[in-house]
Amino acid sequence: MGEKDKRTWPEEVGVKEQRKLRARKEDRGVWFGLGMFGLVDWSVAIPTLIGIALGVWLDRTWESSASWTLTGVFVGVFVGCLNAWYWITRESRRE
Repeated sequence: MGEKDKRTWPEEVGVKEQRKLRARKEDRGVWFGLGMFGLVDWSVAIPTLIGIALGVWLDRTWESSASWTLTGVFVGVFVGCLNAWYWITRESRRE
């Protein structure tokens, strides 16, 4: 059980209020949002491109009825989405 489970309802409301007030004071601005957007974008794009490259190489190296390129796309997008989820979760905890 985490610390969040031990708090009462009024304590939880107080914590959320403090977080909201702190966020208003920090005012991260447009550049922070654009930077986070770029981070998430690249964290999905790079694994996808690596998966495609690996799939193309496997298709050219070994003859197969399955498309390794398509498999590489799916694996790359999956890994990229996990990576993006990690970064967003990490940034959300800082707030």
